[in-house]
This record gives sequence, C-alpha cells and structure tokens, in this order.
Amino acid sequence: MSEPIINFEKVNKWYGNDFHVLRDINLQVAQGERLVICGPSGSGKSTLIRCINALEEYQEGKLTVVDQLLGDDLKAVDAVRRQVGMVFQQFNLFPHLSVLENLTLSPTWVAGMPKKEAIEKAMHQLERVQIAEQANKYPLQLSGGQQQRVAIARALCLTPKIMLFDEPTSALDPEMIKEVLDVIMELADGGMTMLCVTHEMGFAKAVANRVIFMDQGQIVEENNPEEFFNNPRTDRSKDFLSKILGH
Repeated sequence: MSEPIINFEKVNKWYGNDFHVLRDINLQVAQGERLVICGPSGSGKSTLIRCINALEEYQEGKLTVVDQLLGDDLKAVDAVRRQVGMVFQQFNLFPHLSVLENLTLSPTWVAGMPKKEAIEKAMHQLERVQIAEQANKYPLQLSGGQQQRVAIARALCLTPKIMLFDEPTSALDPEMIKEVLDVIMELADGGMTMLCVTHEMGFAKAVANRVIFMDQGQIVEENNPEEFFNNPRTDRSKDFLSKILGH
C-alpha cells in the first residue's frame, strides 16, 4: 500500500491555554480519496483542514502532507501550499481585480508563470467550472454561486494535488448551492484528493469515499457513507444525524 498523501499522527492544537481544539488526531488520507468531515459547530472541523496547508499551526504530534513534514520549516510550508488548493466559506476574491486577474495573480507572482501561460490556464479552469464568459467582470458583479466557482477555479490554477473545501456552500442562497456542489462533484469524478467540511449530507452520500464525524476536537466516528448514514456506531453520531437529517 502506498504512503498516505496526508498523515496526522496524534496531532493536538490549543487556542490559548484552555481551548483544546484538536485532540490526538490520527487520520490518513490516500491519494485520490474523497473525505467529507461533518460535526457540530466548534468541533474542530475547519481547524483540522486548515492545518493541512499551515493556515493553522499545531502544537503536538506530526502532520505530513505530500511527503513534507509540516512544522517550523518554511520551505516545507511553501512546498505544501503549492500543492494544496483551498476554497473558503467566504469567497476571498479581490474585489478590485477582475475574475481573470484574480486567477492569474498567484501563478504569476508565486509560481513565476509567464503571463500568457497563466491566462491560458485561468481560462481553461474558468471553462471547467462553466463560467468563462465572466472572465472580465469583477467579483461583485457576480452571484454568490458564480463567485464560489471563480474561487474554485482560482484554487485549481496552481494544479494542486489536494483540494480543501471549508463549508463552501454555507454563504450561498439555497438555489445557488447545487451549482457549486455540481462543480465539486465533477472534480471528485476526475480523481482529485479532496477533503470537504460540509453539512450537505446528500452531497456527502454522493461524493465521499469516507465520512469523518468530529465532536469536541476528536474524531468520534469514521466510515463509508452508506454505513455512516444507515448504521452510525455511536450515540453522538446518531443524535447529530437525527437533527441534521430531520430538517
């Protein structure tokens, strides 16, 4: 069996001295695997995936991503960030730049890509998320769903090996959620390694190889989607699912 592309070994993180946000996290993710991470607010879901590209630092344990041990080595952090794309709840687009300029900024400034090549790659990714006709507009001229698709295209412009999604539909109106989830499902079909924090359980059933349920900073349960939704093992998982699937 090949080495996992992401490997958490007894990872712990605190905010300040009192809030133990991640507790002894052990988690391995294989290349091409698709994980959905769910759980109540404050359970550590977003913190966990933000550790993967060093947006959050952990204090104990080991975290290896694409053969790089994340810690104090800034070169390792930079190497990981070049291979890990992230899409946030809020779209985090630069409002003063056009869609195309948002997409070409990192490839030209971070990766040193020639401008012509960066534009070609950006247009390819915009076509991939079915929004190429909006290339010259500014983010505030677009709907929320369109902005999130731009954010996905921007993350893909550095050709990442891993994509992280932190509740990518939580800021969207209900009618816009499907268009964003459809794009993510297409990426999943293409074999992209993905970790997605979401409360969209229908999406989890359709896309995930594995569902991770977190509570109070711990991984309480992990299983394939069919078993997790139809036969949850823990009372905490059963209680969570009864509430979230009852709406």
